[in-house]
Amino acid sequence: MTTHIGLGRRGEEAAAAYLSRLGWTILDRNWRSRDGELDIVAHDGREHIVCEVKTRSSARFGDPLDAITPAKAARLRRLAWQWAAARGVGGTSVRVDVLGLVADGDGFSVDHLREVC
Repeated sequence: MTTHIGLGRRGEEAAAAYLSRLGWTILDRNWRSRDGELDIVAHDGREHIVCEVKTRSSARFGDPLDAITPAKAARLRRLAWQWAAARGVGGTSVRVDVLGLVADGDGFSVDHLREVC
């Protein structure tokens, strides 16, 4: 389990670095409400984006993006609205993206799926 948690943390660090390279501003990491957690909330200069990060050690058991079910997408949307309300940005658009990371040597390959919900 410790290895799994470490992989997830390294994946979130890599995802935040990827978003920063895109020029996005990281606003929150691991934001929690009683209904769940948002991995990363960022701003790309135009809108707020909730980023769900899915990290895998390999693609042997499928693409990490496959973990986003309709129920998971709906929960992410609800959490995005909660984050916006808590931060006072309820009148603005909040998009939900998913970053699928697969370990690739010492780093990660990143698959960025935009506007999943």
